[in-house]
Amino acid sequence: MLDFTYYTPTKVYFGKDRHKQVGDIIKEYGYKTIMMQYGKGSIKANGLYDDVMQSLKANGIEVIEMGGVEPNPKVSFVRKAVQLAKEKKVEMILAVGGGSVLDSSKATAAGALADCDVWDFPSRKATPQNALPIGCILTHSAAGSEMSSSAVLTNTELNMKRGYNSEFNRCKFAICNPELTFSVSPYQTACGIVDSMAHTMERYFTLCPPTDLTDRLSESILQALIAAGRTLMQNPEDYEARATVMWASSLSHNDLTGCGRENFLAVHQLEHALSGEYDHVAHGAGLAVLFPAWARYMYKENPARFAQFARRVWNVTEADDEKAALAGIVCMENFFKEIGMPLTIREFGIEKSAMDTLAEACTFGRTRTVKSYIEMDYEVIKDIFNNCY
Repeated sequence: MLDFTYYTPTKVYFGKDRHKQVGDIIKEYGYKTIMMQYGKGSIKANGLYDDVMQSLKANGIEVIEMGGVEPNPKVSFVRKAVQLAKEKKVEMILAVGGGSVLDSSKATAAGALADCDVWDFPSRKATPQNALPIGCILTHSAAGSEMSSSAVLTNTELNMKRGYNSEFNRCKFAICNPELTFSVSPYQTACGIVDSMAHTMERYFTLCPPTDLTDRLSESILQALIAAGRTLMQNPEDYEARATVMWASSLSHNDLTGCGRENFLAVHQLEHALSGEYDHVAHGAGLAVLFPAWARYMYKENPARFAQFARRVWNVTEADDEKAALAGIVCMENFFKEIGMPLTIREFGIEKSAMDTLAEACTFGRTRTVKSYIEMDYEVIKDIFNNCY
């Protein structure tokens, strides 16, 4: 096991109706003027907006609203939010939504206390030195952003999707009420399940010395997600299944499943190129297409690892490691199909000729490689894109 530092400062309020306490929670911190970011209006349709505003106003908190966050959150939106936060002297950011709203809020929080453009953070031109505090009310179980140090933004002018990590991205608190995810569509529920699984599998399939405890934590999370996912495809209002997926998504990306390992999230790099170029591609759906293709390309580099995954997660009984590894990849792919995920890039309506463009985007114009079991250069990445077309 490698040396590691594990840091999870986020206070989690988990359970039914916990969102109605948001005003009390923020008042305890002493913040009086906040910016509330949310998506395109679903929180108003389902009554969440009214509950939140009532709690905030009852505690004397002034709310600067910034609705309209899109999937694959746009840097253009964040720039407007940063400007407004500075003008109104906002003291904290409250994200009410899923991963996209959280990413937008995190970038806003950092940008509000910076002199540079917010795109400088994901483009590595600058590093956040401070940020406004962030809190969230989670409405979609997927990204795990409520407990992670990461944020991802899309620049539509450059057709780029880039992420960055900073401890200033950590939420002070996260309110997680599984009931708020009952209305999430089956497709988006499945996308979230895949994203949570991918966050765990990215840290599982990595170069590392023995990490048996971390392995078993990861395998348990994956098995729980698989079982709960199957339940939710039949009964989307099963509270226990929703609760399992919500908590698993948090644990999958709060660094717990990476303890003692070197982590590089290679498949996420491929997917960021895909949804950065094609904004209509949901992140989880892109991962469902790319993860089996990446695994088939890499499994021979560490067949014992892939075989362990197959046996412990999918109950594969094959004794030969290479055969077991392949069987596990098939099980993964079949599960993604079972919950309604696409398995090929062509299902997104993308032409085969675009695979060159995607490989160029992923390698930043052939100027970098992506770390994995082998260094993934332009040719390797292009092969993986072609293999899942």
